[in-house]
Amino acid sequence: MWFDSWSDLVRVLAVGASAYVTVVLVLRFSGKRTLAKLNAFDLVVTVALGSTLATVLLSSDVSWSEGAVALALLAALQFAVAWTTSRLPRGRSAVTARPTLLLSHGVVDEAALRDQRVTLSDLRQAVRASGSGDLAGVAAVVLEGDGTLSVVPASKLGDGSALTDVPGAGPDDRPGGP
Repeated sequence: MWFDSWSDLVRVLAVGASAYVTVVLVLRFSGKRTLAKLNAFDLVVTVALGSTLATVLLSSDVSWSEGAVALALLAALQFAVAWTTSRLPRGRSAVTARPTLLLSHGVVDEAALRDQRVTLSDLRQAVRASGSGDLAGVAAVVLEGDGTLSVVPASKLGDGSALTDVPGAGPDDRPGGP
């Protein structure tokens, strides 16, 4: 349908403006972490916030107050999960995926690629995107908990402390050991 009624358009304008202000306030009070995309769970919450806003805007079955409560609930739950995961290691492991080492010191871990359903082409693309043209010059490629591939060139490995929480990438796992 191209047009139902003027009252529907006025409702979208009024509720849309109110819902927009509500989203801004909820996000402002809940902090930056609410929209962070640090892991898959964060992405789902971000999508849920957008979906809730769209539902409030377009569905006359959902009132602004119901939408405002839903947005506040999502932000509060995100806060609770972020608080729990930042303070309790078990809470973090329940919500977020652990990083996986896919390449170490130029050597591809074929089993890790297979387990994580990542192709060698995907890994090579990430290495190229980092500015490297040689797998041997890469200290590590890590599949992060949010699904991104992090590439650490050998020239920038330093003490490797950024890889401490990656299983198989600790200082004891380096060629030559500690």
